[in-house]
Amino acid sequence: MTHIGIFDSGVGGLSVWREIARLLPGHDTTYVADQVNIPYGSRPASEIRRLAHGIAGWLVERGCDPVVVACNTASAAALASLRAEFPKITFVGMEPAVKPAAATTRRRVVGVLATPATFQGELFSKTVERFAANVHVVRQICPGLVERIEAGQLDGQATRSLLQSFLEPSLEAGADTIVLACTHYPFVRHTIESLVGPEVAVIDPAPAVARQVQRVIRAADRDPAGEAVFFTTGDPVSFERVATTLLERSVRAGRAVWDGDVLRAT
Repeated sequence: MTHIGIFDSGVGGLSVWREIARLLPGHDTTYVADQVNIPYGSRPASEIRRLAHGIAGWLVERGCDPVVVACNTASAAALASLRAEFPKITFVGMEPAVKPAAATTRRRVVGVLATPATFQGELFSKTVERFAANVHVVRQICPGLVERIEAGQLDGQATRSLLQSFLEPSLEAGADTIVLACTHYPFVRHTIESLVGPEVAVIDPAPAVARQVQRVIRAADRDPAGEAVFFTTGDPVSFERVATTLLERSVRAGRAVWDGDVLRAT
């Protein structure tokens, strides 16, 4: 049976896990949150690659294939090198949803919310160059937002005020489409939609990633008793609390620890 590996720096990739579980019930999944090293977005690309390779290697050892890099920052920094190191494994990564945004925007102005590392990566610049050459792309980093979502602080005036400050440059530029280019951000999508209004589309790439996973696995290779397993390099109790809230289902997590560049379960 297909065993799908999924990883992120924290709980953000659960937005992708949620779509995969919805589209592909009956497949085993193992999710890893590298919370001891969160956030990835401010780290050098070389460090992100080292962490991504360590987690991917551990998932491959556990029999995972495909492996979903459910993190825009890690996809930008490490997807190409992961495919080179593990040529027999299928990797599915995150791409900023600039292509669908450029195809649907009416005003030819698109706002993109992401981390600094995502914007600095070659993947983002090539995507914009290829699909949005004639579109004004407003790039907005969101310092502090990942940390609030990791803490489960999805609502409240402080979160709304933070989001409002991040959205204002795009709205002032006339954007009619907002791209969520970090897997954490879909968990505050409803708040974002309430702030931008019904005339502005908000795009979450997670459903498209789940459809890509569906394409690369064997449709018949499933078991009705598929198991979902979760690990964190941080505090399992904290992860369980926040993940249970985000997914609206009971979540239990194991602990994984770094031993140099190697990840091990405890």
